[in-house]
Amino acid sequence: RSHGQILIVFPCLDGRLFSRRLMRRNEQSERIVYRTDFDKYVLISNFERLGWTRSTDEDFDVYWASVHNVRGLFNPENLSKRLRDGQVVNHFPNHYELTRKDLMARNIKRYRRERERQEQLAVADGMDLNPRKRGQSEPNLASFERVPLEWVPATYSLPNDYALFVEEFRKSPNSTWIAKPTGKAQGRGIFLVSKLNQLKRWSNPGQKEKNQQGQPLPFREPYIISRYISDPLLVGGKKFDMRLYVLVTNYKPLKVFLYRGGFCRFCVEQYSTDVAEIDNIFVHLTNVAIQKQAEDYNEQHGGKWAISDLMLFIESTRGRAASDKLASDMEQIIVHSLKAVQNVIVNDKHSFEMYGFDVLIDKDLRPWLLEVNASPSMTTTTEDDRLLKLRLINDALNIAISEKRGPPEGIDDEFPTVLGDFACIFDEKPKHEKRPPPPPPPREERSSSRPRRSTSSRSGWPGWR
Repeated sequence: RSHGQILIVFPCLDGRLFSRRLMRRNEQSERIVYRTDFDKYVLISNFERLGWTRSTDEDFDVYWASVHNVRGLFNPENLSKRLRDGQVVNHFPNHYELTRKDLMARNIKRYRRERERQEQLAVADGMDLNPRKRGQSEPNLASFERVPLEWVPATYSLPNDYALFVEEFRKSPNSTWIAKPTGKAQGRGIFLVSKLNQLKRWSNPGQKEKNQQGQPLPFREPYIISRYISDPLLVGGKKFDMRLYVLVTNYKPLKVFLYRGGFCRFCVEQYSTDVAEIDNIFVHLTNVAIQKQAEDYNEQHGGKWAISDLMLFIESTRGRAASDKLASDMEQIIVHSLKAVQNVIVNDKHSFEMYGFDVLIDKDLRPWLLEVNASPSMTTTTEDDRLLKLRLINDALNIAISEKRGPPEGIDDEFPTVLGDFACIFDEKPKHEKRPPPPPPPREERSSSRPRRSTSSRSGWPGWR
């Protein structure tokens, strides 16, 4: 114990130990009161280790909420639930601008058009778009750094964009597309399309279809349809994607942390582009909820692989430069995706967000953003998964509470802290700008003794190697 910190040590299956540094409040003061809509072990265990007390009513200091309840919490007509200074919630009011599949694609498409227009004007004015050549020590995405190549597959909303989709489909009739319901998760309702008539079975059978001239199909529910990445990078002949955890503590100015303990999710069966396998979900869909249904599903490792192992695999097969470029490219698409919604997200001072970015790598090591989850699953499938998510939640709470409620009482603002497995990959706030004084505590009888924030910012994921 030092400076009000407590070192918690967790046992691993192989006998190793890992530790996380937690910050306790003054033992003579009342503890932080938390509220949660999820009775998940990795959440409750962290709250209890921090010494927090669970709310017995609707009052709280920290609320780990469901996306449904957040709507009511930030409803401007609900004056009785107006948040007070010091309260913290794990969602921004309109987080769905990035986490709903159709809105994500629309916002990023708009952002790319705007940035490309800005770049053209900058080049016409003789501006050098390479920040390093301009003498900057680190890239600053807030400047005119070039926007990456397209990182979201071509996407259309159904039924509204059906005519546009048909036009694009007929340009490459041999291509494959993937259709997803906009409001569902865990792979529910997803199917692949290689012929236009395959969409008919998902239209409302109670209505006559009128799609000969490209009119909208009467779908049961809103869908998006995206070009399917048919040439993914394979490991052992199997398709996989990556789950990356991204913590945003502020949108204006934007501050982004990336968790270095993400993982890959593998399909159980060998990948094939054979048309006979187009409906085989165990070949094409990496969602754990789907792969668990396969006969050959391995419960010991759960079809998951640490991203650090993947980066070592890429380094050994493609070289160090290739793995470094891939890591940099993934950081770029994460930050630019967040900047795509920066001006539409309501930057509420009480909010932070821990996103689950789903990224797929093609055979040329080009990363593609598939979707962003507002409430990434806290369910654990293996012991390693449980330990990873325990660390993830602990580190996220340490950073978020420190950023939102200020440093512990009696500790200087520059007191160094460990970010655990999170690395700050982007911070628009000028380094010389001082943190404003923290808001007063929500209750006079409670003194502050919260996790420290980090003042450091580093790029790259060194822990992956």
